[in-house]
Amino acid sequence: MTKFLDDNFLLESKQAQSLYHEYAIQMPIIDYHNHLPPKDLAENRVFENITKAWIDGDHYKWRAMRTLGINEKYITGNATDREKFMKWAEAVPHTMRNPLYHWTHLELSRYFGINEIISVKNAAEIYDATTEMLQSPEFTSRGLIRKMNVDMLCTTEDPTDGLEYHKQLSKSDFKTKVSTAFRPDKAILIGSETYNEYIESLEKASNSTINTYDELCDALRSRIEFFNANGCFVCDHGLSHLYAEDFREIEVKAIFKKRREGHQVTNEEAAKFQSAILLYLSETYHEFGWVQQYHLGALRNNNTRMLSELGPDTGWDSIGDYTQGESLSRFLDTLDRRNKLTKTILYNLNPRDNALMATMAGNFNDGSVKGKVQWGSGWWFLDQKDGMTEQINTLSNMGLISSFVGMLTDSRSFLSFPRHEYFRRILCNLFGNEMAKGELPNDMEWIGKMIQNICYNNAKEYFEL
Repeated sequence: MTKFLDDNFLLESKQAQSLYHEYAIQMPIIDYHNHLPPKDLAENRVFENITKAWIDGDHYKWRAMRTLGINEKYITGNATDREKFMKWAEAVPHTMRNPLYHWTHLELSRYFGINEIISVKNAAEIYDATTEMLQSPEFTSRGLIRKMNVDMLCTTEDPTDGLEYHKQLSKSDFKTKVSTAFRPDKAILIGSETYNEYIESLEKASNSTINTYDELCDALRSRIEFFNANGCFVCDHGLSHLYAEDFREIEVKAIFKKRREGHQVTNEEAAKFQSAILLYLSETYHEFGWVQQYHLGALRNNNTRMLSELGPDTGWDSIGDYTQGESLSRFLDTLDRRNKLTKTILYNLNPRDNALMATMAGNFNDGSVKGKVQWGSGWWFLDQKDGMTEQINTLSNMGLISSFVGMLTDSRSFLSFPRHEYFRRILCNLFGNEMAKGELPNDMEWIGKMIQNICYNNAKEYFEL
């Protein structure tokens, strides 16, 4: 019987084991999309205990605990950090076959050298041991990143952000490159109840007045220029779907004016405005040579009662069933016809859209750049064993897995980087098993190089690092 989480975890053949241990494991990490707080890196945060480093802000864990009937007091409430950890330890054995079970034990092992199966029986001992370790210099926020051999990571900031922590990091001795992604969704979603409040904050950040659509475009451009001057080379959007409605400029100007005067806009007006501003932004990204990312398909803030109590990004989002194909095609085609389609990565949350995304990316790879339009890795609810396997297989069948830019964490946790290992093991297992069955040649050198490209080299080339 194979031991749980041994050296050959998820590696089912000798070829898979060779690919991982001889090729994948040595590659650094480029984590080109996450939600880590740059303040913690700039100040080289020392975490008070394992709860602060591991459970706070992790809505994956929170959802699991709630499903088990654990009171919110022990999740986001006023229980002590020790009590919260004990409740998480109580939950872990019940998460078997959820990726949390694998992630939890990988993280305990890779960061802290703890290879025990966590439960209530050893939770107090693990809490004390990890908390003690977290007080040493090698376990600060920067130390945790160094442990995982992270070459570059990219956080995500709103256009109104002053990037003061990124500026601090650029002057520090921290060897991992830390960049940012421009996330202007709040400027796009004109139907939001707080839209005018947001525009006022954008006015302050851009030192401008924004009463007209042209002024909005100018303000966003000024923020793109600011982000670009501070090392930004990528943007990110988290939208239900892409907007590609027909519009006239006079209409869009009137819609924005209407909203700034405090009136609500119709769904049709919102769609036209959102199509126009998104197109403007994408053309600007092309001008600056940025990579654009689109995370599509989340149905957010479903539980309004809990949203009002805890706010967004606390575990009340799910997969949506939005129609993606036609608007995505129109959006990309409009940019391509104007010769303003920059490098683009597409992510879907609904697994129903896997083949759609894989084939849509292929429509706009015009030979100018290797993998110009990418279908991104399994995201959010899909960044688990089955989701990654399906993404790799579908991309292999309908595109070129050899050009793929690989994995990212999309995480708020400094302890999440073993997810790259998880992905790499799954990737090596798929290739290795096909080598073992004679479906791929037993050319370890060539396939090993392909594995290294997917793990690291392709992303380094794509983002021009």
